[in-house]
Amino acid sequence: MKAITYTDNGGPEVLRLTDRALPEPGPGEVRVRIHVSGVNPTDWKARQVAVPGFPRFPEQVPNQDGSGVIDAVGPGGDAGRVGERVWVWEAAWRRADGTAQEYVVLPERQAVPLPDGASFELGASLGIPALTAHRALTVLDGGPTRLAPGALAGRTVLVAGGAGAVGNAAIQLARWAGAEVVTTVSGPEKAELATAAGAHHVVNYRTEDAAEAIKRVAPRGVDIVVEVAPAVNTALDAEVLAPGGVVAVYANDGGNEMGIPLLPAMFGNLSWKFVLVYTVPEEAKRAAVADVGAAVAAGALRAGREAGLPLHRYPLEKTADAHAAVQGGAVGKVLIDVARD
Repeated sequence: MKAITYTDNGGPEVLRLTDRALPEPGPGEVRVRIHVSGVNPTDWKARQVAVPGFPRFPEQVPNQDGSGVIDAVGPGGDAGRVGERVWVWEAAWRRADGTAQEYVVLPERQAVPLPDGASFELGASLGIPALTAHRALTVLDGGPTRLAPGALAGRTVLVAGGAGAVGNAAIQLARWAGAEVVTTVSGPEKAELATAAGAHHVVNYRTEDAAEAIKRVAPRGVDIVVEVAPAVNTALDAEVLAPGGVVAVYANDGGNEMGIPLLPAMFGNLSWKFVLVYTVPEEAKRAAVADVGAAVAAGALRAGREAGLPLHRYPLEKTADAHAAVQGGAVGKVLIDVARD
């Protein structure tokens, strides 16, 4: 089978198209014929340099997310799953085999049923972004730990960077759960994407006073901030949060250092919580997988420009270009077409 591998850390040029033996699933495992592989920032970051928590393997296949069809199950497994359409999450987390290959073997729970009405493109766009967004939306003290219609009714969510993959998923999940959704963007094209995703209010922070605009549409404050750039936005977040509100930080765009304004944070009983989807508590991860699956089945999660998430497609042999596109800040979701037919 065809696979993309690398044996040394470095730039996209370390990725090689190789031939590998077809893997066989063991007990508790399934084999998925990958149709589409999704690329996330951690995929290129783990490839470029050694990242703590990501062990080194002699040969690594990149990419955590993907979609395809189960074509084999391990001994004692449910043979009824053969032929099932699935989306895959965390394929390469502490494993040597990601989704940038024609077949991948992984624990059966990491192959989640994908409804017939959901495309393989959508399936490959879920995984890390949607699970991250779910966690960010469920860390509010006194808020829901599960998402479903009505779970966030009466809450206001601010999504920083609503045109990104996590931002897009957060907008869609928050809307599905009944929240009022505000998002910040840097320009008119991204504003169009955030609106297409379902945001009720879009604030262009380059052309208007973001705090003033947010407080105008959310005068009592926002309950949850889904934050991509804490180093840049800490003061803004503290200013617009409602008492008891939380900032869920899932990335470090804009720098690795942040300073929290102590008096506003103390008087408001505000909190900052940090989200790395790979290491969230197991119970929270199981809940996220289940709820994201339910949102897909309900048609509440979509992909494509009409859903605010433009898709950028590359063939398997151009995986290096796909990684470079993500590293370069491509707006939307970068996908790799793996299946040949």
